[in-house]
Amino acid sequence: MAICVPIIETPRLILRGWRDEDIEPWVAMNSDPRVMEFLGISYSRAEAEAKISEMRAAFARDEDGWWAVEIKEGGRFAGRVALHAVPFKAHFTPATELGWRFVFEEWGKGYATEAAAAVINFAFKVRNYDEVVAITSVLNLRSQRVMQRLGMTCNPADDFDAPNFEEGHRLRPRVLYRLRRPAPEVDSLGKNRA
Repeated sequence: MAICVPIIETPRLILRGWRDEDIEPWVAMNSDPRVMEFLGISYSRAEAEAKISEMRAAFARDEDGWWAVEIKEGGRFAGRVALHAVPFKAHFTPATELGWRFVFEEWGKGYATEAAAAVINFAFKVRNYDEVVAITSVLNLRSQRVMQRLGMTCNPADDFDAPNFEEGHRLRPRVLYRLRRPAPEVDSLGKNRA
C-alpha cells in the first residue's frame, strides 16, 4: 500500500515524505552533538534508519507524522518537522505536538519557523485541530524563540518533568508552549467570513 504524505510547500521549503536519499543526511544530523544537545538521545546508524521506517509509516497509521524538509533551492535535506500526538501522559494530554529538528548548517536561516508555521496552518485548516503544543527543555532557548515567533505562549504552571529522564537530569524540566486555533472572523451581521 502506498503511503500518502501531504506535501506542503512554503516559499523556500518542501515538506514531503521520506526518500532513500534522506538516509545519509538524517544519520549525519542525528550524530551531530549540537543538534542532539537538548534531546538527550543519540541514534546508532541502525536506529536512525529504523526511525525513518517509523516516520514513513506514521502518516498511513495516524494521518499525522514527520515530514522530511527539503530546501527548494538545491534540493538539500534540511531536517524534519512534525505534527503528532504527544506520546506520553501528562496534565495537558491528549494533545497534538508540533516538533522540528534541523541540520546544524541550516540553523539561523528561519527554516524551523517557516516549516513549523506551515504545519500549524495544516493543523488548523486541514486537520481542524483546536490547539497544538510544542515542548522543549527549559534550557533550549533557541527552540523557545522559534515557538515565540510562531505566536505560541507558555504559562509556567504548564511546566513539567519529562517522564523519560531520571530525577535530577538537566534535561528533565520541560516547558510547554501552546497555540490555539484562531476564532473565525465574523462580519457585522454575525456571519462567518471564512
